[in-house]
Amino acid sequence: MPTGNLTSPHNVPIVKVLVVVPFFCIFLYCIVLMLYIFASNRHFMDSTRYVLFASILVNDTLQLLTSVLLFFLAVGQVRFPIVFCAPLLFFSTATFLNTPLILATMSLERYVAIMYPLQCPPVWRPDRVWIILLCLWLISCVLPLVDFSIGETRPGVSILSTPIYCSTVILNSSPVQTLFKVSLNGLFFAAVALIILYTYIRILLETKKMRQDRASVSKAMHTVLLHGFQLLLCLLAFTNPISEHLLVLHANWFPDDIYFFNYFCFILIPRFLSPLIYGWRDKSLSDHMRKATLCCSRALRSRHKVKQSP
Repeated sequence: MPTGNLTSPHNVPIVKVLVVVPFFCIFLYCIVLMLYIFASNRHFMDSTRYVLFASILVNDTLQLLTSVLLFFLAVGQVRFPIVFCAPLLFFSTATFLNTPLILATMSLERYVAIMYPLQCPPVWRPDRVWIILLCLWLISCVLPLVDFSIGETRPGVSILSTPIYCSTVILNSSPVQTLFKVSLNGLFFAAVALIILYTYIRILLETKKMRQDRASVSKAMHTVLLHGFQLLLCLLAFTNPISEHLLVLHANWFPDDIYFFNYFCFILIPRFLSPLIYGWRDKSLSDHMRKATLCCSRALRSRHKVKQSP
């Protein structure tokens, strides 16, 4: 989600940058490593589950790139017209909403794999799952489009020329727009939570019926639970108003410091942890990541020795 103005005259903005940049660099390194493994090992992309996971990696990377860019613009107090700000906020919101949709789809994929192991519907095959992903992107893009279209521009603000701080507050000024956004987010995440809960219960009931291959069913059940945890991490972004209110009551923090605290703890960290937990939990993927990391370290050492040799 977009950030507001995160700077204040009572602190040094470079400290905030030095806090955010290392986390983002580590995240980006791990994501690039996993995507490289997917691209260099064809058998991963022959599985629908890994295709969906690769898509959520790309989506979260785009979301964090946009979010960190908005953070840097806020720290630098850069102002520019709405015509340039709106696409950034739109892309940040669309990728933010797309994550829970992909999580729900991944849970449904596990449900289909367990319930219909020999009669998998064609749309769930690895070569056709892009149809589902395209539909998810359309849904996640339509919602912010409707949200922005019902907004009202503030008096005296020109879309093409008036420089502003790039924040959702600028584009979400209408009471109707606020009501639409709150109601839509509530229904949106409730629907995703119900899908994940439904798939978990059905897989749990299936374990009682199946006498063989309990290991794969149990693994699928744990995977759905992990998707529920990832959804919970996404929902932390909506605790901003509550946390801001509590911090204002119990701490003498400046508003901009509170915005930064919320951004780091409830937006950046959950997006940082969610794909990494899933990636390291998968044994096959984690083994490839360790091998790739060892190969890279060995290559760097050999290059270093070559440079040092006369």
